[in-house]
Amino acid sequence: MGCVGTKPEQDPIGKSMGNSDSFNQTPHYTKDPTSKANKSLSNPTSGSDGSENIAIALYDYEAMHEGDLGFKKGERLRILQESGEWWKAASISTGEEGYIPSNYVAKDTLETEDWFFKGVSRKDAERQLLASGNKTGSFMIRDSETTMGSYSLSVRDCDQTGDTVKHYKIRTLDNGGFYISPRITFNTLQDLVSHYKKQSDGLCQSLTNPCLSPKPEKPWEKDAWEIPRESLKLDKRLGAGQFGEVWMATYNKHTKVAVKTMKPGSMSVEAFLMEANLMKTLQHDKLVRLNAVVTKEEPIYIITEFMEKGSLLDFIKTDEGNRVQLPKLIDFSAQIAEGMAYIEQRNYIHRDLRAANILVNKSLVCKIADFGLARIIEDNEYTAREGAKFPIKWTAPEAINYGSFTIKSDVWSFGILLTEIISYGRTPYPGMTNPEVIRALERGYRMQRLDSCPQELYDIMLECWKNKPEDRPTFEYLQSVLEDFYTATESQYQQQP
Repeated sequence: MGCVGTKPEQDPIGKSMGNSDSFNQTPHYTKDPTSKANKSLSNPTSGSDGSENIAIALYDYEAMHEGDLGFKKGERLRILQESGEWWKAASISTGEEGYIPSNYVAKDTLETEDWFFKGVSRKDAERQLLASGNKTGSFMIRDSETTMGSYSLSVRDCDQTGDTVKHYKIRTLDNGGFYISPRITFNTLQDLVSHYKKQSDGLCQSLTNPCLSPKPEKPWEKDAWEIPRESLKLDKRLGAGQFGEVWMATYNKHTKVAVKTMKPGSMSVEAFLMEANLMKTLQHDKLVRLNAVVTKEEPIYIITEFMEKGSLLDFIKTDEGNRVQLPKLIDFSAQIAEGMAYIEQRNYIHRDLRAANILVNKSLVCKIADFGLARIIEDNEYTAREGAKFPIKWTAPEAINYGSFTIKSDVWSFGILLTEIISYGRTPYPGMTNPEVIRALERGYRMQRLDSCPQELYDIMLECWKNKPEDRPTFEYLQSVLEDFYTATESQYQQQP
């Protein structure tokens, strides 16, 4: 089921850069299954503390749909109704009302600081600070992952190992002040940043520029779930798979998307809609986002975000992919484990986890695609283990033999996926046919370690390939091990300067 997915135009960091085409489209769609009842504010002019419920625009936004409210960065907006990704708001300056993307505004004044990154993990801070465009001394302050209400400072450094990121805990005083070193305290985080910009004072570097922070991707159009086929323009065929084609397309003349067209008869429309309604609720930044569907007549269209680099399998075979070094290959693995840990936590199953079903965006973020689709394919060549399309080489023995698919069979597949990554796209069990693989697994055979594969990574693969499903690790564990693959013996945070 591997394919190329899609996503709005992006900058080098991989976030949406917005669109200058102000094409307004009247909503005329089936309601999004994930939308919740509107949370109207009983007194929309007041916050919980009695203050006005005001948000500040973090970016410019040009209205794209009927009912949207455009605004400029820094503009103050009164929030009238909070409902998922789109809030109803009124401009303080003009009084105009309309819907705004909630991730383009902030109520907390701290969030308006260019150097503050809300909800970013330690690992993602490293990924963002090490991205192109940032220099030594680039920094961010982010929420602490371990201590509610506290913060961490992450700084890009360059030491004997090359470019790296150092992390410092920002501790709070009882009176509300902040400090990294108890030698000097600050009334505000702004004062702390100002001080360490002037001098390193014990940090690895003095602070220079905030980490680059492009516009976030705009939320998908409000309530646009079942959309008209004519709202899509198929621009370029990106590939063809076993069950359909993948196209780069434009939605309503303004949003770049990927469209997967399913071959008629490959699945029941009713079964697909049931699964798609569930898939739509799975939203995580390491999962390809399902935006909308076209199901009124065949072929079924599946509309997702656009991923510029295509599948991980294709990417690591390119010249660019071949230049990716081992630490980044491990990072790809950690990103996939993070997405699968979310699927695991939601009690869902992928069923077809392999490099062809991982997509890569412009900033080398890996996202899991096609989760759940394998379950509803109606094709004997795919559903029967003897079928030519069945992915035997990625499938756990209990799933091959008894059709027992669980999150633990996904863990087995993840181990096979690791071999694809470390070998830059080599097909698993090289030189062996599917029947030979089945017989070899029954004898207890496991793929041998490649010379380029660290023993510690091979040990992780072997854990994934334990014969008893219950003996295999969780994805939560795999994520933690892979994220700390190079730092397991080091403190993740620097000592107080």
